[in-house]
Order: sequence, then structure tokens, then C-alpha cells
Amino acid sequence: MELYSPLQYGVVVSVNVETRVDGPGNADHVEAAWELKERIRKREDVLKQRRGFFTDAYRRATTHLLYEDETLVGFASTRRDGYILFLAVSPDHRGKGYGRRLVAEVARNHSSVSCHARASNESALAFYEHIGFERKRRIDNYYEDGGDAYYLKLGENGRIRDKLSDLLRR
Repeated sequence: MELYSPLQYGVVVSVNVETRVDGPGNADHVEAAWELKERIRKREDVLKQRRGFFTDAYRRATTHLLYEDETLVGFASTRRDGYILFLAVSPDHRGKGYGRRLVAEVARNHSSVSCHARASNESALAFYEHIGFERKRRIDNYYEDGGDAYYLKLGENGRIRDKLSDLLRR
């Protein structure tokens, strides 16, 4: 049996990507988000939050979720001040612009966007810096397990609208 790529033969594969939102107090998709976060944690040893912390933070946040043909492929949970609590994209769906799209959704509603990233998570740091975040400071022992973090910020000096435009154009 020969395997082939649909693109190799000019076949266009249609993928339906839907954005959903859980506002504060709404946890309709918390189980799917937890399961995606846990798959990433087991595979990459990041996103190490405990379930209670994750669930409580999710319920207080606004969470933007991306579903590809009814499968959760990424989400971003954000506080009212534009701080990203959680950003996760399935490893099998990276490189499609989903992370950038989620950050753009957050930026659309906030005058600034910020987050922390584990200092040892080079792929997350590279992603954030690629889309315009700047490392503001390093914080030793930031995480419960003693891990260090960088505080990152997008939209310094009121430039968030320019950054949003850049994110959506890429």
C-alpha cells in the first residue's frame, strides 16, 4: 500500500477552525483545556499547575479556545488586566499560527498583554519573542517547584494596537 500526501496530488483539505470563549464564571470547556494541558505537561515537562489551581484560575479568567473539527487544539486564559495565565497549543497543531491567533484575541481586548514563561522553556520564550514580547525581568524561584521565570510584555508604551495589527498580518 502506498501512502501519499493529499497536498502532493493537489487535493485541498478543508479544516474547520472555530473560536469559542468561556468568560469569567463559565467553565464549559475546562475539562478539555485541562486534558490538553496535561498532554503537553507529560510530553514536554511544562505547564505544571495543580488541578485545583488551574480550575480556579480558569473560572476567574476569560479563556479563548480554538477547536479544529471539534478537537481543542489551543487555548489562552487571561485575567482582566491582559495577563495571560495559560497559553497552550497542541504539539501536533503548532506552526499553524494558532498561538499567534490566541495572543491576538487577548490583545484585541486589552491595552497591554503580559505573561510569565519558565526560564528553561526555550520554545515558549522563542515564540513570545518572535511575536513581539520583550523580556522585562527574570524572577528566581517563581514557580511552586522552584523554577525560574521571565516576565514578558507586549504592547509597551501604548503600541498594543500596532502589535495586534502585526500579529494578525503574519
